[in-house]
Amino acid sequence: MRLKIAELSDIEATLKLHAKYQIDSIKEEDKKDGFVTTPFTKEELTALIEKEQGLFIAKDGDEVVAYVMAASWEFWSKWVMFAHMIKDLPNLEYLGERLSVQNSYQYGPICIDKRYRGGKLLKEIFDFSREHMHKRFPVLVTFVNKINPRSFEAHKRKLGLKVIQEFEFNNNHYYEMVYDASMPLSL
Repeated sequence: MRLKIAELSDIEATLKLHAKYQIDSIKEEDKKDGFVTTPFTKEELTALIEKEQGLFIAKDGDEVVAYVMAASWEFWSKWVMFAHMIKDLPNLEYLGERLSVQNSYQYGPICIDKRYRGGKLLKEIFDFSREHMHKRFPVLVTFVNKINPRSFEAHKRKLGLKVIQEFEFNNNHYYEMVYDASMPLSL
């Protein structure tokens, strides 16, 4: 297993994994184990790689078996969900500071092939992405849909993210979570 910052040549394999667990294409029996809500295109992943170096992957041979996306709020701002979160950042405080687009970044989605779940990979890829993003931003911010309890538990219990607030957007209910990006996980 190899962790790396994705290159353009990794996009197709990443999209293959993404399609397997994206809410619009996931097998019904797999939804209970977690899913990704946002669809992504090849062009969007290209921009994520070229402008942000924000696609972190785990490869087993040539297969991408896990990914984490993480980027500046500027990158995410074209999506209405993230625009909503950006607007609300100044209302939130963490580590004694008001959150902003300058001191925080959006982490996620994260996706791990079900064959690789339950071990150390979640912590390893999370920490790999955190280590790289911390060079630019002190606070990680993310959200988890309340209909995705497996993801919520993994982020809260295994990774130690804290709920900073709950919110509603587009008839969905979410936990907004934060993490001190300077804090390595104990693997």
